[in-house]
This record gives sequence, C-alpha cells and structure tokens, in this order.
Amino acid sequence: MIDRLLRPNGINSPRMWVDEAIWGHRLYDEQTPWLCLMEFLNVLQSEYNEGRAFQEDNYNTLKYIAYSRMYLRNILFNNPQMQIIEKEYENAQWKKWIEEMNDKKGGLSSADFSYLKDRFPNFQDFVDIIKFLQTTTIEGENNKRWSSQFIFPYGPDCLYEDVRVTGASTSNDRRFFGRTGELLYLMLTRSSNKNEILRHLGEKILDGKSPLNRLVAKLQPNDERFSEERREGGYLPIASLPEYELLSEDWLNLFKCNMPNYDVFPHLVNITGLHFLIYFINRSKEVLGNNKKTSFVLEIIAPQKTIIRDLAANSYLENNNLSKQAIEEYILGIKNTEAWKQVELSDEPFEAAKELIENVFYWKDVESASATTPDGLLVELSKKAAIRHKQHVQNFHRVWGKEIGLVSKRSSRRLRYAPTDTLLKALVLSNVSNKMEFQEFLDCLFEKYGFVIGDRQAKALWEEGDADQEAFSENAIRLEQRLSSMGLLKRLSDACAYVENPYVRGVN
Repeated sequence: MIDRLLRPNGINSPRMWVDEAIWGHRLYDEQTPWLCLMEFLNVLQSEYNEGRAFQEDNYNTLKYIAYSRMYLRNILFNNPQMQIIEKEYENAQWKKWIEEMNDKKGGLSSADFSYLKDRFPNFQDFVDIIKFLQTTTIEGENNKRWSSQFIFPYGPDCLYEDVRVTGASTSNDRRFFGRTGELLYLMLTRSSNKNEILRHLGEKILDGKSPLNRLVAKLQPNDERFSEERREGGYLPIASLPEYELLSEDWLNLFKCNMPNYDVFPHLVNITGLHFLIYFINRSKEVLGNNKKTSFVLEIIAPQKTIIRDLAANSYLENNNLSKQAIEEYILGIKNTEAWKQVELSDEPFEAAKELIENVFYWKDVESASATTPDGLLVELSKKAAIRHKQHVQNFHRVWGKEIGLVSKRSSRRLRYAPTDTLLKALVLSNVSNKMEFQEFLDCLFEKYGFVIGDRQAKALWEEGDADQEAFSENAIRLEQRLSSMGLLKRLSDACAYVENPYVRGVN
C-alpha cells in the first residue's frame, strides 16, 4: 500500500473527499488533454516568473497567479464586427472598429483599444494577423463560449486562464481548466527529469522570444492589469510514483527529437493523456489491492472482424470498471481498520461512526444522512459517492481515451482499444531514439505501457486458452504494415524490420 499525503487544510472541500483522495484534486473529464497542457503552462509560467518553477518545498502547497488577458481575448474571440467593418468602412475602419470594441468589450470595466492603431497602421494587416491567429485556436472546431477559447501556446503572452464573463466582470471557471493541468505540473515537479524539461520549455515557450509570441504581445496594452491574488493549486495524493518518472521520460524523449519547434506539442498532449490513463487505472488497482500488471489489448484494425476486437473490448471494459470498484472499496474498506473496530466497541457506535466518517471522508452531509446504523452510514456514503463519481471522474478513461486516439468504436458497437496513427506516431517518437527492431518495439510498449499487440506480449492470454496465438501474430503484422505506410518502419529482409524515428534524437 502506498502512503498517501494528507489532504491540505486549505482546500475548499467538495461535499465529500473520496475521488480526490484516490486520484487527486482533480481529474476532470470535461478538460481535454490539450486544455490540460494549457492549464499546466499557465501554472508553469507563473512559477517560472517567480523563480520557483518545478519547486515544491512542501507537498501540495502550490499557489500561482493566473492571467486573464481580456484585451487579447476580446480581439481574437469577441470581435464579430471586424470583417464587416473591413468591407464596409473603407476610410474609417480603425475609427469604427475601436468604437465598436470599446463599447462591446466583455470582462473589462473600461477599455481603450486605440493603442492598436499605432502598432498596426494598416487595418488590413491587422485583420490578416487576427485571422491567422484565430486559425491556431486550440480545438478550433468547438462550440465553447468566447472566454473559453485558447490560441496555440507560442509563448508566455499567449497563456491565460479559463474564465466566465458576466458583463464587465470575470470569474475563474473550473469547467475547462478543472485542475488536471495542476496535477500534471505536480507530477512533473515530483519527477527526476524536471530540470531538463524546464530547460526545454524555457527555450520553446517561457523565454517569450519567438516571433509569434512577440506578435501576440503587440496585441495587448502595456499597462493591462492582472490580479496579484495567488490561486490555490491542486492536490496530488502521492509523493513519488513510477508513473511520474515514465511521464517525464517520455516528455524528455519528445523534446530531444529534432523536429520543428512547435511540432512537439501535439505529441506531448497524446503521451500525457496516455500516462494519465495509466495513472488513473493504477491508482484504482492500488485501492483494490490488485497487483496484476495493467494491460491494454490493442486491436490493430483489420478489414474484417477478428477475435482481437472482442478481446480489446473486454480489456477496455475491465479497465473502465476499476474506478467504480475502487470507490466502493475505499469507503467500505474502512470496516477492516482498527479505527472502525473502536467504533463498534464504543458506547455510542452510531455517533462514533459519524465522527470517524466525517474525519476520514470529509462528508459534509453526514449529519443529514438517513441511515441509522454505522454500517448503514457507510453504505449510504458509498452510494452517494458512486453517483458523484459517475458524473465526471468515471468518464475520464473513456473521454480521454478517445481524445488521444486510444479508444474507438470504429467498425464496432463496442468501445475498445484501437490506436490511431497519431497516437502510434507519438509512441514511436517517445520510445525510439533512432531505430529499433520491430519485436523489440512491441516488447517496449508492453513493458512500459502494458500494450498487448503481438503474440509474445499476449503469451499469458493464449497459454490460458483465452486467445489465439495466430490472431495476435496477424495483429502485429497489421501494425508493421501501418507503421510502414506512415514512413515509420523499414523491412530490410524477411526476418528483420526496424521502427524508425524520422526525427532522430539529438544529444541536447
């Protein structure tokens, strides 16, 4: 059993502290892997500016400043009249646009956009710049409100938090920045590769020297005020885990690939999402006392249905059910503790049970519970926790699995593990420094992530009669063909195929 860090007293607790105690505060299904990265960069920028990036003197005491950048966001995403003004006001475009924006701005009590006229004398050039930056919107084909739209992180001047806008005021909103990015920050902070990762991020983003970041900075006034109030960061319940190390190793491997500056970020997003899924499943299994290696049976999609499809669907279902089981075990498991035995021996066991449950699970509604016995209290809490878990955290495996290209319903009614080309490429870049023999690559994916693809990795399954060895051999052949078509594999002879990284890693 892994020792968990105590819940900080400063955290404004939800109605109960169950999901958070197992996985942290918090994993959130509505926050996509991309927005997780964006929230992470916001935290990192704030701590970098303070000179303490990736430093944690005391566990779970993170506090940081989040920037709103309302001028920039109004210009990029709350600017519906720009193209109309561009076409209809030939000689007074700047005047009309500035009047429109000063009048219709959101989240600003007062505003003056006239500074832009001096920085972009030609209105058409200004319009073209805005149109270009709008094309770099993260997850651009979404229907999120304008205050929840984000541009690509070219540098620190592109980073800001998710907010809700009501007239001239703004408030922090945890719907799309749900703290999962804060957990990512804490995971990397607790890894041994944090200093090297910081160096790479400093060069790519945090120094602000890129031309596109300087362009975005020109869209913002020099005197825009930001709140100096420091925000409470997330809670990560475990001080040290192999999952933190493997995550940081993959980040470092991706940074070492010799690819154009910003091309690394989509791969970081997919790899980060994968490691979060493994963390999510492993923490569930830890609570359940399940020491079996986490595995994912991957179907490399075939023209016709094979037995691998059912095995991949069963593998998905088994992993998907773990978190719900963990919730029940985490709560009802207290009955096996010495503290619960003392409750049963006390003069007033029901009152003692209420006190213990409130102290352990921070259940705010314990006094209004309908149960009349200690066991009844636990059952009632377990049911309420399961309902709460089902709203968001239980969806995390499915939603993030789809987002990173691991989970699919393609050609099937059932969800199963069937990786996309984008995820496969991220796996190659994260694990192959130059080239790697194909079977060695499959073994690497199995050892590191638990991916069952070929017959060697599925040995336990077919030896127990749960699978067909030949079916897994054919599954591996299909992966070889996929990688070859993507330019990531070369076969030198009938017995020798190598997976190749097209961006051979440098020594930096």
